[in-house]
Amino acid sequence: MGKDLGPPRSPDEIEPIDLKKALEERYLAYALSTIMHRALPDVRDGLKPVHRRIIYAMSEMGLRSAGSFRKCAKIVGEVMGNFHPHGDQSIYDALVRLAQDFAVRYPLVNGQGNFGNIDGDNAAAMRYTESKMTAAAELILEGIDEDAVDFRTTYDEENSEPTVLPGAFPNLLANGSTGIAVGMATSIPPHNAAELCDAALHLIEHPDASVEDLMEFIPGPDLPTGGVMVESRGSILESYRTGRGGFRVRARWETEDTGRGGYQIVVTEIPYMVQKARLIEKIAELLNARKLPLLDDVRDESAEDVRLVLIPKSRTVDPQLLMESLFRVTDLESRIPLNMNVLSMGRVPKVMALNEVLWEWLEHRKDVLQRRSRHRLAAIERRLEILGGLLIAYLNLDEVIRIIREEDEPKEVLIATFTLTELQAESILNMRLRHLRRLEEMEIRREFDELTEEKAKIEGLLSSDVKQWQAVSWQVKEVKKTFGKDTKLGRRRTQFADAPETDLEAIQQAMIEKEPITVVISEKGWIRALKGHMSDLSSLAFKDGDKLKTAFPAQTTDKIILVTTGGKAFTLGADKLPGGRGHGEPLRIMVEMDNDQDIVTAFVYDATAKMIIVSGEGNGFVVAESELVANTRKGKQVMNVKLPDETRMVVPVSGDSVAVIGENRKLLVFPLVQIPEMSRGKGVRLQRYKDGGIADLKCFAMADGLSWADSAGRSFTRNREELTEWLGDRAQAGRIAPKGFPRSGKFTG
Repeated sequence: MGKDLGPPRSPDEIEPIDLKKALEERYLAYALSTIMHRALPDVRDGLKPVHRRIIYAMSEMGLRSAGSFRKCAKIVGEVMGNFHPHGDQSIYDALVRLAQDFAVRYPLVNGQGNFGNIDGDNAAAMRYTESKMTAAAELILEGIDEDAVDFRTTYDEENSEPTVLPGAFPNLLANGSTGIAVGMATSIPPHNAAELCDAALHLIEHPDASVEDLMEFIPGPDLPTGGVMVESRGSILESYRTGRGGFRVRARWETEDTGRGGYQIVVTEIPYMVQKARLIEKIAELLNARKLPLLDDVRDESAEDVRLVLIPKSRTVDPQLLMESLFRVTDLESRIPLNMNVLSMGRVPKVMALNEVLWEWLEHRKDVLQRRSRHRLAAIERRLEILGGLLIAYLNLDEVIRIIREEDEPKEVLIATFTLTELQAESILNMRLRHLRRLEEMEIRREFDELTEEKAKIEGLLSSDVKQWQAVSWQVKEVKKTFGKDTKLGRRRTQFADAPETDLEAIQQAMIEKEPITVVISEKGWIRALKGHMSDLSSLAFKDGDKLKTAFPAQTTDKIILVTTGGKAFTLGADKLPGGRGHGEPLRIMVEMDNDQDIVTAFVYDATAKMIIVSGEGNGFVVAESELVANTRKGKQVMNVKLPDETRMVVPVSGDSVAVIGENRKLLVFPLVQIPEMSRGKGVRLQRYKDGGIADLKCFAMADGLSWADSAGRSFTRNREELTEWLGDRAQAGRIAPKGFPRSGKFTG
């Protein structure tokens, strides 16, 4: 009983549909189609549907590796017409990639004509190019006609196509794969086939082998374009164990002596999937932008092999430093992602570990072996049945001839007389007269015995799991022979090395052109950098109501340290400062300063220097300049101060003594060692006050005496004996400053 659908609807009737449910159903169908039939490779043969169809179509066209080439347009037409109902350009693009030896490690297509190049140029149109299969593609197809895999009907239901290929070649890991589906993606770099075979053989013997065990055979990817992998072993192991991660790959380079102490750097291999022309263009752009001060020029002298020539600015440039600076800002160093998201057994999208991928491939090879063996066994049994009938005919030749000559229905009579099967009777009737000789009978007996022996071997194979794995192991060894490391195609191209330990500070400076500048900061917090070292600042212009706060010479490679009244330190790159035209830019848009805070001082960072940071109430401590460096716009809290107190001054540490004078004009001199060194805090009391706070502080060497200058520019110096009544310990009140000390209360007049 069928469901009652009611009266037929009229064409004008509108059917209400839940939009949310309809969208979910349709999008899910689209997502599944993209995942299963477009973007993700099958773990067993490592192919997406389009690649599988291309290879199968070429097989059906007889384009073997030892045969002749055929126009790519013909192949694309065959694929599109019979198997892949999509655009011809997408099919041709997929075919072209299978032929590019810089894109796939072991090309599956042997291309003749222009198939593009490593510069990123496109292949010629399909009407101009020809192709055929390679030995690797033939291995992937091996056994396709022996019921090795399942077939399904094609989109037009007129033909059939394989759901997966037999895959004698470990294609998924050997050639890698990339694809973006819906909600998931895959990215697998190529590996060395001989290493994969070694790992597979180990896995057959030790099914519980860990990823770490397999890494003894597979140290990492082996990329078509070579290069040097600088990823640590631990990181590679973690990537293989989880199925997710990445690998840092650098260009291979060497120095060439150009005579007279000069040299040039020659790059012979570039990272995988990097377009050489785009790489050179990027280096040239950075050169023009003066962001590579150690590099003078770049030239492309490539022919069939890659040869990029890098000319240093001078012979004194360290080549290691030059290359490290290039690795940081160009694709001469690239990160190759790993995301082993594949279709497990052709059905379930899954991120797999290295051992899982290899094991599924081996399980598939075992399944193919069983299917091919059963197919061969069925063929042997059929042939043995025929041979058995022919032997009966030879033993009763005269009677067989009589029956054929005299009977109206010889087939039925033969079956009844000699107890033959339908197939045997048909074979006897189809036998040619020339075969009715003694020699033929002997040949049949020999073939019968050989097939009987082969049948016994196959039955033994199918009944023994151990023998099956031995057979799979033998097949893997044969693949390894074909693609061994002693062959041109099989030798490892990507080498491993540790990234050299290089001073990051030196690299950072190497990427900035060193030029003298004068940093100018105004009272209201505007900053700018004037070219050159200026001694006369009287001509500087400021906004109305603003004036000069501080100015000091620097180089574009320097770091500038700013300290605010809130006790925070900020760091700016001198090369990032606004130019000298106009009034510069407000510091508040460059760093995240609080609105109620101002700049106390700014200076050029010196990693070896130390400072005394002092608050208005007279607290302070020694801090290394390295502790003042902040890596973010938010800065670094160095001195803890609470309003109304604030950070008042930052003084360079020198000598062995400290002179402190308060707003009460009392002077105290004490040893520098009494001030502790800290990285952050409130500090300790430097001088005690009843009212007011600190006016000024100075570090000096007692042997040289304490110097100051008055408002008239006259200089005064007092030695140890003359300072006796002001000598004391930290946190004392001190005594009124000597006569001649500036009324401003500052040591500088």
